[in-house]
Amino acid sequence: MRNFLLMLFAILSVYSRAQVTFQDAYDQFKQQAQERYENFREEANRAYADFVRQAWEEHQVVPAIPRPKEEEVPPVVIPDDDLLKPIESTPIKIEEEVIEVPTVDPQPLPVEPIRELPTVTEEKVSFTLYGTSMQVRFGKQQAFKLNGSTPDAVADGWEQLSKRNYDNLIRDCLELRITMQLSDWAYLKMLDKMAQACVGGGNEATLLMAYVYCQSGYKMRLGMDGTRLRMLYASKHSIYDKDCFMLSGEGFYLYGADANRVTICEATFPKEKPLSLWIPQAMKLADRRSDVRTLTSMRYPDMQMQVSVNRNMIDFMNDYPTSMSGGNYMTRWAMYANTPMEERLKGELLPKFKEKLKGLGQKEAVERLLNWVQTAFVYEYDDKVWGGDRTFFAEESLYYPYCDCEDRSILFTRLVRDLLGLKCILIYYPGHLASAVQFTESVQGDYIQLNGTRFVVCDPTYIGAPIGCTMSGMDNATATVILLE
Repeated sequence: MRNFLLMLFAILSVYSRAQVTFQDAYDQFKQQAQERYENFREEANRAYADFVRQAWEEHQVVPAIPRPKEEEVPPVVIPDDDLLKPIESTPIKIEEEVIEVPTVDPQPLPVEPIRELPTVTEEKVSFTLYGTSMQVRFGKQQAFKLNGSTPDAVADGWEQLSKRNYDNLIRDCLELRITMQLSDWAYLKMLDKMAQACVGGGNEATLLMAYVYCQSGYKMRLGMDGTRLRMLYASKHSIYDKDCFMLSGEGFYLYGADANRVTICEATFPKEKPLSLWIPQAMKLADRRSDVRTLTSMRYPDMQMQVSVNRNMIDFMNDYPTSMSGGNYMTRWAMYANTPMEERLKGELLPKFKEKLKGLGQKEAVERLLNWVQTAFVYEYDDKVWGGDRTFFAEESLYYPYCDCEDRSILFTRLVRDLLGLKCILIYYPGHLASAVQFTESVQGDYIQLNGTRFVVCDPTYIGAPIGCTMSGMDNATATVILLE
């Protein structure tokens, strides 16, 4: 602020004899500030290109982190005799093993604001991302060819892309990220589709994708696999089953197919940030309805739902990389559980639930939701269906014919939070995931006490069990709490 006032005072002093207005002086200051922004970005790109010409070094891949594999605990059907027993309030003591809700940072931004350029082409290129049509401004005169696969050729290409006539392309991509509410991972996939549509495949598409990704504020590195240009992206999360390269102590992942050895340029860009695999808001993909599925509670037959999800969203989720945050593999369940359901699905499904739960207290409402999740779905092991561990987002459990304990707990806690506004947690036992709900009414049953707050156990895999029942065979001394948003 002090520098701003000094500059503004100087401008006013210089032009005071000409009786220049305050607005005139401010407009001139704004123009000079904009020029400094643009000059800074131009200088950063120039320095980056210079570094690309010389700073390449071969790196050996670090083997992928395998997805954790545990012996899954089979579902248990509560005996009829146990249903007749009174439910007592028994505390489950978990004092230290608590996974906190992580802070989700805002998405990266360009190093400096990128201005709209009215003189650039209005030609548009169309492409599709998960069934969703998109357009960016890109003219024939902006197409380019790399003169080989050498560092000099890549640097020349970067300098060409750094010209301001590509700024509207970057703006269009960022606008799509905003209007479609794309997560970082979806944005990266979108840039791949965009680059292929603009310049075809090959090294040119890789460089264009990398350039726009970098200018959008993300941390990436360029690599060469033989004569093939590759892009590596940094991630805030450790991705399972994906080889990475350690550069200056930070993991980078090859976009696309893995490779054992890659020659990498370690040039950095100012204010660059790694991508996040959190999905903080529901994305707005075009709607492609799945077949209607009827899901009915065994104990409460009126709790019957006809459900149809967005196949485009299912396709995205099928591509989504499973990961962990902060080196703790249990955080992956929070990533899935905290992801909001698509707005169209919520708009259709939640009112139906609310109508069926109308007039019920918290206990009765949660009891019906719990039994619906316990009995409307068919349980099956991931190894049998998928050949390995696979966690579902809430929509996926509504789409696929089978689900397991973690999928049920994620769906159940999503519904309770969205429908009733009650806080939930996940409870991890080795081989099993359950959940618990914080009621604001008095509810009996097994509970976890956290900082003076009581969370009553609700296990979607303890078939037929009411609220407050811990599934038989679970050792509470080994349990870990995963806090949810």
